[in-house]
Amino acid sequence: MKIILPGGSGQVGTILARHFHANKHDVIVLSRKPSAAPWRVVAWDAEHIGDWAKELHNADVVINLAGRSVNCRYTPANRREIMESRVRSTQVIGEAIRQAARPPRVWLQASTATIYAHRFDTANDEHTGITGGNEPNAPDTWRFSIDVATLWERAFDAKDTPHTRKVALRSAMTMSPDRDGVFDTLLWLVRRGLGGRAGDGRQFVSWIHEVDFIRAVEFLIEHDMSGPVNLSAPEPLPNAEFMQERRGGVVSDCPRRNG
Repeated sequence: MKIILPGGSGQVGTILARHFHANKHDVIVLSRKPSAAPWRVVAWDAEHIGDWAKELHNADVVINLAGRSVNCRYTPANRREIMESRVRSTQVIGEAIRQAARPPRVWLQASTATIYAHRFDTANDEHTGITGGNEPNAPDTWRFSIDVATLWERAFDAKDTPHTRKVALRSAMTMSPDRDGVFDTLLWLVRRGLGGRAGDGRQFVSWIHEVDFIRAVEFLIEHDMSGPVNLSAPEPLPNAEFMQERRGGVVSDCPRRNG
């Protein structure tokens, strides 16, 4: 297959590019900062149609992962960049697909399981899941994250691509040993004695292993499904238990500051 990965230079994009390249597929990563890689890397600005759009011609799959990292302080400037980088890149990918003479047959669009409400009574699935942001005493950062997820998917749904099947990947955190991924970030905290629970530790943490994430993406490429799809391990852990697992077997190189 010819697989286009807009925003594919991050942790999740690298996981997919590495896998598909190893299996002899033609992988093209669209990146703001072209760099050396075993696969082809093409420059784009994630905002405007450019020469990169030609890569979509005769492509089999587009997997759009573009968006500013949320691993930052939620300052007004960072919030704006988090939102705009996702919405604008989705809009421009949709327009490039619409203009392509022979558009890709599948468009997998990154979304997030964060769109769902914080709850203890039952799991959130694609059909009965409750959108979050209106929970009692929900902090402003929760509502912002829900707004990002909602507008992200709205931009995706708004693009009419009659010849391209569309799937929104409501993915949990993807766990892999790659540098600067979420697993690496959590271990960095643990090694410095900062790997304790957050708040009361009861809130569930959804996650997915990199191998299962890859398998889920392959399944969605091969099967005629569309709309939002959850990508997550079937049993989330409470935050306290999740972080206890991270602490297990890790030797701290700094004095522990919390339990």
